[in-house]
Amino acid sequence: MRSVTAFAPATVANVSCGFDILGFAIDAMGDTVEVVRSDSEKLRVVSIEGDGGKLPLEADKNTCAVAIQAMLEALQQKVGLDIYLKKGLPLGSGMGSSAASAVAALEATNRLLGNPFEKKDLLPFAIAAEKVACGAGHADNVAPSLLGGFVLIRDYHPLDVIKLPVPEGLYCTLLHPHYELKTADSRSVLRDQIPMKHATIQSGNVAGLIAGLYESDFELISRSLRDVIAEPYRAVLLPGFYEVREALKAAGALGMGISGSGPTLFALSQGKETAQAVAKAAEKIFKTIGLDLDVYFSEINTKGAYVIEEK
Repeated sequence: MRSVTAFAPATVANVSCGFDILGFAIDAMGDTVEVVRSDSEKLRVVSIEGDGGKLPLEADKNTCAVAIQAMLEALQQKVGLDIYLKKGLPLGSGMGSSAASAVAALEATNRLLGNPFEKKDLLPFAIAAEKVACGAGHADNVAPSLLGGFVLIRDYHPLDVIKLPVPEGLYCTLLHPHYELKTADSRSVLRDQIPMKHATIQSGNVAGLIAGLYESDFELISRSLRDVIAEPYRAVLLPGFYEVREALKAAGALGMGISGSGPTLFALSQGKETAQAVAKAAEKIFKTIGLDLDVYFSEINTKGAYVIEEK
């Protein structure tokens, strides 16, 4: 093989009560990366499409190259590779944009090199790339993008990642309003300490959500999609948050939350028709708020990253 092209899906991190420990993959959109062997021994980002010229081409700053470099160092190999990135995800959207790029690059490179790693073993290299992109090596975007489905990050030392079941008929609607919300701003409003009461409520909701996934209990999932730690502080940064949440619940959504650090919102629904109704309700309510909106809905992606083409 001379080149491999791979796709990695968008993701929702936190999932309301699962702050920094839960995430899931979306089937509707993602990033595509082609990795091509070159005669040099250098790792080069040759082109990036769909980013508006905002992403760096420098190998030590681009998540695709950083992830691949971490893989090559683990293999103790020096290989010339050219990277071609096509962004299908908006930047800074809360949909795991940097994670999808890194994961697609790893999936392609691993296949190009003869699959020296099992899929799950690529995760530390993706986390290394997230450190460059976000300043912290969180796995709640890269893990579901790589593995698909719902993923629990139980611990980092050592890394302990558990893939959770996805009930049949569970859909997600993503709402991406057209305004910028910096991750630093979303992080800055959070509290360093939380009351014991809130910790207890949050623990119960996390446990309830995971139990709901295992039991395919949509009512339990709905009751558990409640965040009392991050959402109350971040909601003030999102115009019309509570108004939107009420409208989506009235349309049949199981629950709504902030995707990652925002500004994208997510809503979970039982069945495609309900997900479509939620999307229409969102468009209507955001029109009254006066914000343009991109809406996507799909089933949960249970496949994760995958190879599209080999040459």
